[in-house]
Amino acid sequence: MLTTTAIKVLEPGELDAALTVLDRDPVGNAFVAARVQVAGLDPWRLGGEMWGWYVGGRLESLCYAGANLVPVCATPEAVRGFAERARRQGRRCSSIVGPAGPTAALWSLLEPHWGPAREIRPHQPLMVTRAPSTDVAPDPYVRRIRKDELDLIMPACVAMFTEEVGISPLAGDGGLLYQARVAELVGAGRSFARIEGGKVVFKAEIGAATPLACQIQGVWVDPAHRGKGLSEAGMAAVLRYALNDVAPVVSLYVNDFNTAARAAYRRVGFAEVGAFMSVLF
Repeated sequence: MLTTTAIKVLEPGELDAALTVLDRDPVGNAFVAARVQVAGLDPWRLGGEMWGWYVGGRLESLCYAGANLVPVCATPEAVRGFAERARRQGRRCSSIVGPAGPTAALWSLLEPHWGPAREIRPHQPLMVTRAPSTDVAPDPYVRRIRKDELDLIMPACVAMFTEEVGISPLAGDGGLLYQARVAELVGAGRSFARIEGGKVVFKAEIGAATPLACQIQGVWVDPAHRGKGLSEAGMAAVLRYALNDVAPVVSLYVNDFNTAARAAYRRVGFAEVGAFMSVLF
């Protein structure tokens, strides 16, 4: 039995304990919670390990260690434990992302060993809504992408990712993993777009989704169509789908320097409630 503080990889039988921690902040933990609810804690299915920080034998904090390193409800002591384990293991992730405070603390401990990062986004406002604004009418032409339209949506997804992250998702494995993720969202009915003349002019996805909260991601407007209000009306449409079909709370996080997007999301009904941080390698 763990009697003091300790860190270890969670076992599949500890699922209920992990979900109890994740449920402390359904919005902030939506990404990790969604993965755990689908895959459990088996590392092969989960796509990474779930590290647990225990105090007196009780699970207090988590850290998802997969393609992303994500601290969850991490106390300062837990952050130090997770950083030490990550340092010993060596960097296997492409980013560190999570609530700004714990993520900043985690990076400060890892930077001497893992740095420099390719890019650091220290303050990404977390925005939440439980009801759409009545000021913006949903775009009636935004709809779910069908399974046979994967080739139609992929170029827009690649363009969005490259613009947002700074590298193409097609690098490395030729885009196999990224295409599989896009196909997963399309198959789940969580990929949305407005299509004109056979081209995507607006698109967004409901990425992470649990019964308690979901997260909109991948918002993109074709550069030739920007400045026409497509993002606001399009987001209003996706938000309506999300609230009606997925979860009672909808969130997203956005770069703090993207003032136009932040203003648009506020007009649609979102309010800033916190901040995330991302460290990109």
